[in-house]
Amino acid sequence: MLNGAADAVAAARRLVDAAERVTVLTGAGISTDSGLPDFRGPKGLWTKDPAAERASNINVYVSDPDVRRSNWARRASGALWADVEPNRGHEALVHLEERGKLHLLITQNVDELHQRAGSDPERVVEIHGTTRKVQCLACDYRDDIEVALERVRAGEEDPECPVCGWILKSATVSFGQSLDPVDMDRAERASTECDLFLAVGTTLAVSPINRTAAIAVHSGARLVIVNGEPTEFDSLADVLVNASISDVLPMICGMEGSGG
Repeated sequence: MLNGAADAVAAARRLVDAAERVTVLTGAGISTDSGLPDFRGPKGLWTKDPAAERASNINVYVSDPDVRRSNWARRASGALWADVEPNRGHEALVHLEERGKLHLLITQNVDELHQRAGSDPERVVEIHGTTRKVQCLACDYRDDIEVALERVRAGEEDPECPVCGWILKSATVSFGQSLDPVDMDRAERASTECDLFLAVGTTLAVSPINRTAAIAVHSGARLVIVNGEPTEFDSLADVLVNASISDVLPMICGMEGSGG
């Protein structure tokens, strides 16, 4: 296993260049350079705003109207998403896809920045959903989140489903909700089929999606981890790159430097 700066980046680049099917898992760390905070870091969203963490628990969200009203008001203000654009890390994964190497892009993020950067939506699995859509907790209603936010800005503090009248929430997977079994199956299958698994901006601490890294390794794939801090699976990695993702991922994916 290699670790440290330039040597690690070069080693990761060689593995990407040699790979034919790369499965990628991204976490909050790839979006921090776009201005989005992570959740539990020193400046994390939940660290600075415990009410936001309470709203991420489905039981609290459903049972407490005050939590829902506060959550909708915070979203309607638009402060979190103001001027958020994809960064070089997202663009590097688009380049990986253009090279014909990307097998599947699994993301724990709910910001849709991969798609906005140009990633093919058919190759993206949003394992934790998306905050840019709204859904009903009782029926199949689903729409753009702005439809609900405009209702909030017009005076509805806790908008109800326009179809059945039940509770609306962002189309994210909250604590206490199950992951989509179809998405989970795609993620696990892609982990068995790849010859390289690239984990980017995730501490690999969130179960069950973190096990895709181990599935890939046990299926014979090489493992590259690009993250700013240690992860749960560092001991399994062939290469560890501890550096700014937007700086090194373009080089690793062949968007910058020699080759590619």
